[in-house]
Amino acid sequence: KEILDKYHDLFTLQWEGVIGNMCVPSQAEWEQLLTNCSAFLFYGMERFMSHVLLNWLAAMNIPKCRLVILLDLVRSQQSYQRITNFDTHKSFLHTALERPTETAMLLSLTGVASVIATQWYTTLQENAERLEVLFENFLSFHKTAGQTVHILQ
Repeated sequence: KEILDKYHDLFTLQWEGVIGNMCVPSQAEWEQLLTNCSAFLFYGMERFMSHVLLNWLAAMNIPKCRLVILLDLVRSQQSYQRITNFDTHKSFLHTALERPTETAMLLSLTGVASVIATQWYTTLQENAERLEVLFENFLSFHKTAGQTVHILQ
């Protein structure tokens, strides 16, 4: 919230979404957010794909979304329990498609031009630092996605 507030004045377009623990978005809300945006940011617990239905995402067409930033792969005791319960009902292949590289490929196949994603489990603090670097470089310094990823590396 602090980072969004800090960069709020630099946003030239409407910012829309779900922040904090307001509610858990339905699949329809995920679809609306993804199809009506030019950039999409997910900052949350566990894998992004554990929050959306695989079949639903694979069938989507979202060419207006130029950039997806996935700051996910954060684990807590509660999130681990939730993900473990959901994963028991999925096949190995289904779970494999939720990994970072596979998620980026699926998003690319739906029409997303660029995907920035974490590759391994991290902490909320580390993702907050990544988000700060992303916003600073995109919005303050007007760097490209490639230049910003290079800075993050």
